[in-house]
Amino acid sequence: MNIKEAYKHWSLQYDTNTNKTRDLEAVSLRECLSNYKFTSCLEIGCGTGKNTEWLITKCDSVLAIDISEDMMSIAKQKLSDKKVSFINVDVTSNWNFTNENFDLVVCSLVLEHIEDTQDVIKKISAHLTNGGILYIGELHPFKQYTGSKPKFETEAGEQIVSAFTHHITDFTEAANDNGLKTIEIKEYFDDNDRSTIPRILTLVFQKI
Repeated sequence: MNIKEAYKHWSLQYDTNTNKTRDLEAVSLRECLSNYKFTSCLEIGCGTGKNTEWLITKCDSVLAIDISEDMMSIAKQKLSDKKVSFINVDVTSNWNFTNENFDLVVCSLVLEHIEDTQDVIKKISAHLTNGGILYIGELHPFKQYTGSKPKFETEAGEQIVSAFTHHITDFTEAANDNGLKTIEIKEYFDDNDRSTIPRILTLVFQKI
């Protein structure tokens, strides 16, 4: 199922269904960014605002964008804070939605839905301030190697969301090619059981 159609249906249950990937990525974001304070944040793939609620406590302003109007409408209902603004946008298209540079860009469970991560990271780098931080939280490629894909249940049965496998070096090399140095790479495991396959891959980069 294509991304826009999938999230139109998934939005109705996204906040309430069991989703270990969603929940563990939220943990990783908070842990990785807890010691920072930011002026401006671009949140790519804000969804229903699961992370936006926390980001506004760490940033003076947040521009939250998403390809799904249905997911974003739920986020808007949750958040009336003047610190956050929302735009419906496809980041694989031309970036004409902002001229601003940000000292934090967040991509949570987004890049697996985009085939050309090099292009998106290039655009992100162009909108990062010098010294700015890029956070990426993704379903770990090790999980993808076993066949794990984003999915949800409907009355019509299980729906599989379109996704692409990106290796760890796909992210680090794209970052390096676009003036970003690797600050941190972390892996998160279900129940913190390191004898299992990691669920979440987290990468933090800084513009140099």
